[in-house]
Amino acid sequence: MNTKLKICGMKDAQNIREVLSVKPDYLGFIFYKPSKRYVDNLSPQFVKQLKGVKKVGVFVDEQPDVMKTVIDAYGLDAVQLHGHESPAVAETIKTLGVIVIKAFGIAADFDWEQLAAYEKVVDYYLFDTKTVAHGGSGESFNWDLLKQYKGQLPYFLSGGLNPQNMAIAKELDDTRLFALDVNSKFELQPGWKDVKLLQAVFG
Repeated sequence: MNTKLKICGMKDAQNIREVLSVKPDYLGFIFYKPSKRYVDNLSPQFVKQLKGVKKVGVFVDEQPDVMKTVIDAYGLDAVQLHGHESPAVAETIKTLGVIVIKAFGIAADFDWEQLAAYEKVVDYYLFDTKTVAHGGSGESFNWDLLKQYKGQLPYFLSGGLNPQNMAIAKELDDTRLFALDVNSKFELQPGWKDVKLLQAVFG
């Protein structure tokens, strides 16, 4: 299975240029101000002109009109809804012509039945480790819990992916596993990726 690669939490133009050498399929840009990886001063024009990679905007409980403004300004190809967004919000964003990824924080008590309401209004799910801070914990959840997912929609796997468990993730026997989403475990500091480490693992 040719699993895609998403590198999330990008915020520095030079670092982004270097990361593109790894040829990721998706780059994630976080538009959630409390995040240590908030895009901050990254130029919208710089992001807009990036070629050969799908640009994903990560939002947490943001208003649809604000998301539309950001989509247009940065030339985003996809939106990742990483809060408690309703299926109606997801459907609204889908009408803007972007890929919609709905994230869920996974723990032992996760209610997998709630996914059914999103099945027809999003393109992918993203399964992350459940945290108060909406991701970025660097911790993995118990991947055995994925056996409880009975839907057919493909998903991104996120949360604590690192060089040590990457091989295990790639071997997960699940045809619905669409992409691996890496972030904090491949960083020199928040928002700056370790390009040599990325090349060693994905080059």
